[in-house]
Amino acid sequence: MSTNERAARDMQIAERVTRFILDEVIPYEKDPRNHGHGPSEDLVRELRDKARKAGLIAPQLGEEWGGHGLNHRETATVFRAAGYSPLGPVAMNIMAPDEGNMFLLERVATQEQQERFLRPLAAGDIRSAFLMTEPDGGAGSDPSMISTVATRSGDDWLISGRKWLITGAQGAAVGIVMAKTGEQATMFLVDMDAPGVRIERILDTIDNSMPGGHAVISLDKVRVPSSRILGEVDQGFKYAQVRLSPARLTHCMRWWGTAKRAHDIASRYACTRQAFGKPLVDHEGVGFMLADNEIDLKQAELMIDWCASVLDTGHAGTAESSMAKVAVSEALFRVADRCVQVLGGMGVTRDSVVEQAFREIRAFRIYDGPSEVHRWSLAKGVKRRFRSA
Repeated sequence: MSTNERAARDMQIAERVTRFILDEVIPYEKDPRNHGHGPSEDLVRELRDKARKAGLIAPQLGEEWGGHGLNHRETATVFRAAGYSPLGPVAMNIMAPDEGNMFLLERVATQEQQERFLRPLAAGDIRSAFLMTEPDGGAGSDPSMISTVATRSGDDWLISGRKWLITGAQGAAVGIVMAKTGEQATMFLVDMDAPGVRIERILDTIDNSMPGGHAVISLDKVRVPSSRILGEVDQGFKYAQVRLSPARLTHCMRWWGTAKRAHDIASRYACTRQAFGKPLVDHEGVGFMLADNEIDLKQAELMIDWCASVLDTGHAGTAESSMAKVAVSEALFRVADRCVQVLGGMGVTRDSVVEQAFREIRAFRIYDGPSEVHRWSLAKGVKRRFRSA
């Protein structure tokens, strides 16, 4: 397929996604099944049935797995369109953590593991979780602090430890568990209903767009056969980087769409709401905020596309994805914050999706690495370059 043909296909898929979100997904945003810990399982199934009929389930995956084989740059266009509703990524099976897990499984898993886990995950028939972060400051921004341990037991492994802020764990069929194996770490594919896996509680968090919420999980001598090791023993940290750079960027893509939706709502309101004898938009205090939104959205879009293009070259994009995560998350939060301000009292109610956009994007500045950690990592790169100059 030529570059022009790929671009045309990309835009055609994005247009289909836009129509699907507007016509099929947004009407579900007020559904009572969309509650404090994310949409319920039956609502997820209902939305995915609609996406399946529209041919829009996991479009980023290879054709072997039912997708369209999109590269990172093409994925950006489609995911931004899907993010126009917080339920869009859920419906299309491109939400976190499933999208990042599918990316990793497609590249690292054995053929048997792919058939067992990736195929139903790609079809949207099951959900998954990624168990890395731990309580008490362990294994969050610094994966090397993992205290969960896997020890050999014959041909099997026994995993013990605690994880927290595990997105989508409740209702997930499988989890990718990071555990220490000596001085290194290994990834294991664990059935979430296996003996020894227990969800202690579902946390009440500022965001609520992801099915299953965010859980605290205990692992008590969970027996896992060696055939469930993802990739190779002691290579967990390497695989985490394979997953994390693209996952940071797809978060940026999805939340860009939500921020654009908030901006559209605030702009429409400002152009129709009258105050002091003229539309709000004609008051510079309001008009300038909307202008700044336009600037932030465009800069964020360009940053996303730049980083996606780097990943498409086969480069790991570690520094580039850190730059994008900081710049985009902070720009989108500024957009959402201004939208709340423009809407005034309505902005702090749930009469529109703007209030949710504000909460969700605030949380985005924390997960997949807070801005401060990414800046610290980038600063280390600066030090290395200029020390050797």
